[in-house]
Amino acid sequence: MTLALLFPGQGSQAVGMGAQLADAFQSARDVFAEVDEALGQKLSVLMREGPEDQLTLTENAQPALMAVSVAAIRALKAEFGFDVASAAYVSGHSLGEYSALAAAGAISLSDTARLLKLRGQAMQRAVPVGQGAMASLIGPKTDLALAEAAAAAGAELDVCVVANDNNAGNIVISGEKAAVDRAIEKAKELGARAIPLNVSAPFHCPLMQPAADEMAQALASSTILAPVVPVVANVLARPESDPEVIRRLLVEQVTGRVRWRESMEWMAGEGGVTRFAEIGSGKVLTGMAKRIAPDAEGLALNTPEDLEAFAKTL
Repeated sequence: MTLALLFPGQGSQAVGMGAQLADAFQSARDVFAEVDEALGQKLSVLMREGPEDQLTLTENAQPALMAVSVAAIRALKAEFGFDVASAAYVSGHSLGEYSALAAAGAISLSDTARLLKLRGQAMQRAVPVGQGAMASLIGPKTDLALAEAAAAAGAELDVCVVANDNNAGNIVISGEKAAVDRAIEKAKELGARAIPLNVSAPFHCPLMQPAADEMAQALASSTILAPVVPVVANVLARPESDPEVIRRLLVEQVTGRVRWRESMEWMAGEGGVTRFAEIGSGKVLTGMAKRIAPDAEGLALNTPEDLEAFAKTL
């Protein structure tokens, strides 16, 4: 059984996230305490108690999701003896790539928390609220070709690109608001359903370049080590272990497409992965895994019971 560990992205946050892990495991409590200290804020309290609107803010949601993922990984090791190095690959959706790198020992927990706080703030600063937009194109006719055609129609007005190629039937476009509105109309003409997303900024498009520049500066002074297992990077959809390449890819990722479908297809195909375990909050990636790689096993590890059941199968 060849295992890949998956780490969720924004949208998987929820009030109460990580609380069961913290209540059950000292190792998880230690993670939340270290993140609180690194950020100089009581993020763990916000995660446990809300309010939801504060937790959903990009600058809070990103480090919070990472903290829950790393807490689960640390608990798996401390309580059940699980070693990340026993996996073949790690991969994370957008911010989840940072969680994957932290789990694989490439970036320290404190540095990862600070980088994600900055990433959230920089992404928010890059485009004034209301100028950008994102939309999800869904339905059986939705594929990359349809999404590219819709984005091209929007791009006749202004910036509009495919931001997240999640899986067939679920592709996200991003860009300047009027351009995305036009792309939505084109997508409907082509037979897709289009749902505007309630996001605070147009992620993974060229409008994020100011945020990419900020991250380049921050990452330049951050220590990045070779991960204990390769990370399948969002912008490559291929595994990478070289710290300097990883540093560059994390900058490119801010404006670049999240090639999730291709990443999963590569892992399930050439990578030989037969089991995907989603570590942290929610089950979004587990659902995608079942659609992209139906022959592989997909499971979400959210609770102490999930971790124990998973450990027993190893």
